[in-house]
Amino acid sequence: MQVVIATTNAGKFRELSEGLGPLGWKLLPLIDFPVTLPPETGSTFDDNALMKAAFTSQKTGLPALADDSGLMVDALGGEPGVYSARYGGRSSDRDRNVYLLERLRNVPPAERSARFVAVLTLAYPDGHVESYRGEVEGVILEAPRGGGGFGYDPLFYLPQLKKTFAEMSPEEKSRHSHRGRALAALLEAWKNGPPPREVWSLEE
Repeated sequence: MQVVIATTNAGKFRELSEGLGPLGWKLLPLIDFPVTLPPETGSTFDDNALMKAAFTSQKTGLPALADDSGLMVDALGGEPGVYSARYGGRSSDRDRNVYLLERLRNVPPAERSARFVAVLTLAYPDGHVESYRGEVEGVILEAPRGGGGFGYDPLFYLPQLKKTFAEMSPEEKSRHSHRGRALAALLEAWKNGPPPREVWSLEE
């Protein structure tokens, strides 16, 4: 099956491509098509993932997979949430990390709990959709650690592993990350081929 990956984020495309490898799908990057994704105006990750996947599928005539994901920090009332990729109007990962640390400057370590959430939506030209969700709990550090990953990975620390996402190998991150868990749910649904239509929406 040919599937368009509806993202312009190289890190997301790489992680999705690696995670979907067992299915043997032919994954096509969005840049291969004259398609510009619409603004992410949804109020939830589910809304944005559906909008991107459905739009791309309709424009290309192919199944399309979209990821919408982000960081939710408890001390900030769930910020940055759906605005994770454009938090504070900052244009780079580094600047968004700096902004997040500024927002948490006076928050003690015990109150810096957070979670990463990922929603994967697979949309078809006939209007059918499948949705898969993954979450992981962690803590926001007071300074970045590690040189891998992207986004907020250097700040997101998993106490049980004593590592940030940026300190993990790609394989280790795929086992523990929100996106890895959403991908695991998708792979489970597809283990015997396309899932029955009555179970389109599966959650972790």
